Amino acid sequence: MRTRKRYLEPVIASVLRRKMVFVGGPRQVGKTTLALSLLGAGADESHPAYFNWDHPLAAARLRRLELPPGEPLLVLDEIHKYARWRNLVKGIFDTEKSRRCILVTGSARLDYYRKGGDSLANRYRYFRLHPFSLRELNPSPNKSDLDALLHFGGFPEPFLLQQDRELRIWQHDRVSRVVREDLRDLEHVREISLVEQLVELLPSRVGSPLSIKSLREDLEVDHKTVERWLTVLENLYLCFRIAPFGAPKVRAVKKERKLYLWDWSMTPAGGPRFENLVASQLLKYCHFIEDTEGYRMELRFLRDTDKREVDFVVLKDGAPAFAVECKSGERSLSPAVRYFSERTSIPRFYQVHLGERHFETGTMTVLPFRTFCRELSLP
Repeated sequence: MRTRKRYLEPVIASVLRRKMVFVGGPRQVGKTTLALSLLGAGADESHPAYFNWDHPLAAARLRRLELPPGEPLLVLDEIHKYARWRNLVKGIFDTEKSRRCILVTGSARLDYYRKGGDSLANRYRYFRLHPFSLRELNPSPNKSDLDALLHFGGFPEPFLLQQDRELRIWQHDRVSRVVREDLRDLEHVREISLVEQLVELLPSRVGSPLSIKSLREDLEVDHKTVERWLTVLENLYLCFRIAPFGAPKVRAVKKERKLYLWDWSMTPAGGPRFENLVASQLLKYCHFIEDTEGYRMELRFLRDTDKREVDFVVLKDGAPAFAVECKSGERSLSPAVRYFSERTSIPRFYQVHLGERHFETGTMTVLPFRTFCRELSLP
């Protein structure tokens, strides 16, 4: 299977000269492939500087600090599964930083595992690796690029294979391993079958205000349990939720949240899947700016008590930067976009779609999603 150079590779290579780098992200998003590429052309899991904690021999070598001589970079994969991993990594870095760099990867949220234990402050930078997006695949994406991304999702294996059968098998295997392996490592959850049932319910909830009450009734558990399970699934990069933007001059909702999946190919085809793709692209943009430039970025949505809604608002250091409305077909400007553009401080509104129509009205622009990604230089 062919591989592609990932968008974070040059940034990570630069930071490694000064600090450790932690790379988090969903299972099978390409973290190990990215790490091996930094070890050198043709490097694979047999490379002496690659340590996977799931391999007992590699784990034993690390605990005994048996490090390969002459290797300028060490890759520590899934080491957060070791209870004392912080102290181990800190010790290696403090004694080896003049001779080699350290890259730590993990399929669960490394920021979750960073809490507690010996402090690693000022010793690392944390980056979040996302699935493929349009401009990562092609700086000038065409319609076939977008169609393939919508259908097969952005995870490397199913996207590069582009076979429906392999996609179905991959989806089932990934979800099963996240729930039955990663969940076990992260939390003590006994009702695995109910968590699996929750995961099955989530695709139909994408894009709408998420009702914990409805999920609680379907699963026959209490509200706190559903909320805890959703938080765990977010920590495992299976889904993410966005909060409302409380614009002061409109009666904006303040408590509802919307849910999206990291693998949008699991979302029902049509409008919901396109909206999930756009949500994932904007989250990737927010994380990239936050991780590389240090701005505080947030992805929100705007909805008022009369159910007028704009799908996404991107905040930069607490101030709205722009808003995005999704329409799968070519349409005139949404009345909600016009309404909120006149009553909020959001400086720019975009309405993106899957067609070719492109026009501008004041601070509002209707344009193809491909053009939107190119004009905003989204990663």
